Amino acid sequence: MPTDWNRQAARCLDALGAPTFARTLAEGVRSVVPYEFTVIFGYIGKERPLALFDDFTPARRKLHVDDYLEGPYLIDPFFLASIGDTPPGIWRLKEIAPDRFYQGEYYRNYYAQTGLAEEVGFLIDLDTDLQIVVSLMRTEKKFSKTEMRVLSEIQPIVEALCRRHWSSVDRSGPGKSSDILNQRVADAFNTIGNGALTDREGQIVELTLRGHSSEAIGRLLSISPGTVRIHRRNVYSKLRINSQGELFSLFLDTIGAG
Repeated sequence: MPTDWNRQAARCLDALGAPTFARTLAEGVRSVVPYEFTVIFGYIGKERPLALFDDFTPARRKLHVDDYLEGPYLIDPFFLASIGDTPPGIWRLKEIAPDRFYQGEYYRNYYAQTGLAEEVGFLIDLDTDLQIVVSLMRTEKKFSKTEMRVLSEIQPIVEALCRRHWSSVDRSGPGKSSDILNQRVADAFNTIGNGALTDREGQIVELTLRGHSSEAIGRLLSISPGTVRIHRRNVYSKLRINSQGELFSLFLDTIGAG
């Protein structure tokens, strides 16, 4: 355990329940493992996430928070990890991302705009309904093995602090959209094409946009990669599009419709 972390943890403990807690936590983690930006989201199933804290510049906040909350979060690996079976702990993005994430449209049309060298996150199960992700972001270099080991060492304390501080957080979320918008966002994958797609085609749209290859989709759905490709061609034909980029645009348009 880093010696300096003991002092920082004490500061965080003193700040529990106060508006300064999240910033104190970010400063404490940054003092033992340097990085540029912090963002903390609370995930409640597929509802629009709770934006709990960030220390972005205004321009970066628009991209990482405002734009993210309009729909791209649905195909964010950290969001998917929070609602999946990824165990709590500290994770590199690449460790939890689908096999074709870095070739997918979410990465190319959204995530690449961040200019990040790496993002790692503390995955914290607050309870059965709410998961918290504390993301640490770097623009210049990736986290080293030594730094990841340090983050693993402080992870139990970070988790305990977050559990205590956000145990009674307002889950309605200040500034959260209406239930109608939440439902539209959650159903976006299935409503692309205004009902023109079958349930299976909707599943393939969702997995494709999340960054899974045909081989990975086939394994997940227990069908052959060739069958996946046939379904994808049928999707493109029904939607009158020719690329995954156009599919991603339709996904965003579907969320914004209504």
